[in-house]
Amino acid sequence: MTTPTSARRNAEAAIAHRARVTLCPTNRLLERIGERWVALLFKELAEGPRRYGELARAIPGASQKMLTQTVRRLERDGLLTRTVTPAVPVRVDYALTPLGQSLVPVIETVTRWAEQHIGQIEAAREAHDAGRPAQVPSAPGP
Repeated sequence: MTTPTSARRNAEAAIAHRARVTLCPTNRLLERIGERWVALLFKELAEGPRRYGELARAIPGASQKMLTQTVRRLERDGLLTRTVTPAVPVRVDYALTPLGQSLVPVIETVTRWAEQHIGQIEAAREAHDAGRPAQVPSAPGP
């Protein structure tokens, strides 16, 4: 009987780790809400239902394809609804579901944290890139 080599044990450990990460609820959620346009969509939809064109104007950097893909993924996840009203042209409205609305305070908290700390992060990056220790001021209070 042979014993597994170190490389084989490492490979097996990596596979097991990837499986745990794939199943991790936190990782799965952060993967979705960390997508490029999601926070901006939530910001817009937190104010109430919006038509597709309103969302497109509010998020001008998103291409039609990316915006469409993003709202479809959020709809699939049960975070927003898509309502089609027959008219000429067809009217399509998007709104947060109760599940999506429950996520708004979390996104708002992350947004506030980012706004308060982005200067420190940028300073740390600059110091790191210049090869010197980061001299980042301490975090401000809540």
